[in-house]
Amino acid sequence: MTETQSSQNAPPSAGRVELVHDYLLVMRGAERTFAAIAELYSGAPIFTLLYDEQGTNERFSGRSITTSPLQRLGVHQSTFRRLLPLYPWAVGRLRLPPSELVLSSSSAFAHGVRAPEGAVHVCYCYTPFRYAWYEENRALEEISPLLRRVLRAQLRRIRRWDLAASRSVDAYFAISELSRARVKRYYHRDATVIHPPVETHRFAPGEPGDSLLLVSEIVRHKRLQIALEAARRARAPIRVVGTGPDHAALSEAYPEVEFLGRASDQDLAELYAGARAIIVPSMEEFGITAVEAQAAGRPVIAAAAGGALETVLDGSTGLLAKLDDVDSFQHAIETIDELDFDPAEAVRNAERFSVATFKARLSEEVAHVLERHAQKLETAAL
Repeated sequence: MTETQSSQNAPPSAGRVELVHDYLLVMRGAERTFAAIAELYSGAPIFTLLYDEQGTNERFSGRSITTSPLQRLGVHQSTFRRLLPLYPWAVGRLRLPPSELVLSSSSAFAHGVRAPEGAVHVCYCYTPFRYAWYEENRALEEISPLLRRVLRAQLRRIRRWDLAASRSVDAYFAISELSRARVKRYYHRDATVIHPPVETHRFAPGEPGDSLLLVSEIVRHKRLQIALEAARRARAPIRVVGTGPDHAALSEAYPEVEFLGRASDQDLAELYAGARAIIVPSMEEFGITAVEAQAAGRPVIAAAAGGALETVLDGSTGLLAKLDDVDSFQHAIETIDELDFDPAEAVRNAERFSVATFKARLSEEVAHVLERHAQKLETAAL
């Protein structure tokens, strides 16, 4: 890259950029991605609906953070869903100062922020709000039947708000082809795919063991039962990292499975490196687990759907099985050791999704959006 190109792709100066994220309560995939965005725009103020400094491991300490009026309610990760009807209102209460660029990081409400006059609003979209658009039934199943009619009406209102909010965004970036398709389907907008960052430097190959590994929240839509049943039929030991409401039922149904609970970053890196293979049975918008596994030099058995189609090289760094097909996953487990697998190739593939790669790509695409916006203004002025 030449010096001129580097200058053109550099992020706008601090003070001319504002960053917005849905809620900063824990450090999961979206929050780690936003942390990389915040590092790229290191002087930019942050706006979010809710913030928990300890819950986010003090990752954003020292930054200028403005929260919505809902912050005064003392809401945490375990209770924030109760405020669902208030979030569209709350994001509208975030007052952003004059700026050149607003960059929202959104899987729900952040893209609905009101950009200052003259600012370009770019949204990095993980997915349109899943409960409003394509997982309404799951949302309804998770509450009392007596409240479902109320929730259905709330989600209908949120869909109308969400679609209106999407029209005020100047450009969308999507985390994967699946997310891009959803942006097109629900918002009727085109999006540029920029894969999210994975902290690949945290992982390194080790000495693999005999057990499969599954890293996931233990909830129904993650399809753990598919992987656990396949492992049982293949007589393969399997360990599960994660917690969730389905833990008790699954641990009772599969007493042979080793449930490890949550793991620290260090422990997780060791678990990846020591696994026979990592299983990803769910359809993920992107799926950081599959990339982390490859960064640790281990093969992946993943559902042939969603982000895995872009991150796993079928027949090389892993095997893709049919979604929701126990027999297909069983076959993959039984044949994974026959794969001509090279840990070094898996590590190289994972590096395509490194934090450095993400920052360079995001900076470049933001520069393109700003350039196109400037050209439109020039054309309009003629």
